[in-house]
Amino acid sequence: MKRIIGLVSIVLILILLVGCVTSNGNRQDNKENNGTGNVSNGNQNQNDELENNPENNLDTSDETDKDDETQESPSTDQLDIEDYFPIVENTRYIYEGKGNEYASYDVYIDYTTEEKVQQRVSSGGTVLARVIKIDDGKLTRVHSKEEVYYRQNLLEAEGKEEEVLLMEPLKEGTEWTLRDSRVRKITGTSVEVTTPSGNYKAIEVLTEGPESKTYDYYAKDVGLVKSVFVSGDTEVSSSLSKIEKDTALVQKINFYYPSIEPDKYFYEAKSISFKTNDITRHVLEKAYKEMPKGNVSKVFSENTKINSLYLNKDGMVYIDLNKAFIDEMNAGASYEAMILQSVANTFGQYYNAERVILTIDNELYESGHIALDKGEYLKVKLDGASQLK
Repeated sequence: MKRIIGLVSIVLILILLVGCVTSNGNRQDNKENNGTGNVSNGNQNQNDELENNPENNLDTSDETDKDDETQESPSTDQLDIEDYFPIVENTRYIYEGKGNEYASYDVYIDYTTEEKVQQRVSSGGTVLARVIKIDDGKLTRVHSKEEVYYRQNLLEAEGKEEEVLLMEPLKEGTEWTLRDSRVRKITGTSVEVTTPSGNYKAIEVLTEGPESKTYDYYAKDVGLVKSVFVSGDTEVSSSLSKIEKDTALVQKINFYYPSIEPDKYFYEAKSISFKTNDITRHVLEKAYKEMPKGNVSKVFSENTKINSLYLNKDGMVYIDLNKAFIDEMNAGASYEAMILQSVANTFGQYYNAERVILTIDNELYESGHIALDKGEYLKVKLDGASQLK
């Protein structure tokens, strides 16, 4: 058992150390309001979701980049970090692993700005959100968080320990020391690398610690193509296998609805597509308004809007709706309570939270039947709900 845990830890470390390919394109920054929902201590820690919402189609297509011949060796004298860390949106990078079951993983780009990218790194063990920044001739991982199965913009989140992944000048001998005293250096600029996606001449970056070595390989116009972790007799590698372009992140999300029968709920599992920089609340709002077949009632009326939606540092989901949610509800006290429970179940389950703070236009929730006090939350209750077929 200790051997298995150790190998899993090695893979997680490998994933954390590596800087992967990211996304780019034409962007227009858009700050998404998070509202001012209340918490019990009166102080709300907001995590503003800076999101871009391009008018893109959600059609997807897969493309595998494979070369029969080794990529031509570029001259690093005129190359910058951007050349070895290209930014392309709506792209998924699939890595094939050896040496451990968790060495295989894929990377999708959730959010980007001109200098930052938020990656969704999915392996068999967890989903990691990782923010990487290109600035001042350095490629730096500025934030990393595990168990992020939901979508939330973390581009402005503050990381505890930044780590430089690649540094200019891009030439052999460039060296820097990490916070934990490991030494990272460029040991080659035209190293031949073979991967399932093709052959490359890449920059080789060696990270040396007391008991291990990690080799990362970056190819021009591609990004990270291979990583190798070596510790004693253990070797774990991850190699670029496939690049899927013009694709979306698809998540299966349960949307809850009240039945006409008292205290009975149904849910529909919908496949929801997100493109890079799509605003989560906009996509979920639209999906909730699409009524499923079955003997259920709507939760969101035609004019209901989600003003803000996010998982706060206190572990609670904060959702702020506009006044139309109440004005167009037309329900008695018991049925209104079922509608609120459906909201709590839908968004609480999506963020894997047990408590949901609901406000209306940044004010406390109050209708003719129900009023929520400051700090009062809705508790997620999933037991007894039936799936719609």
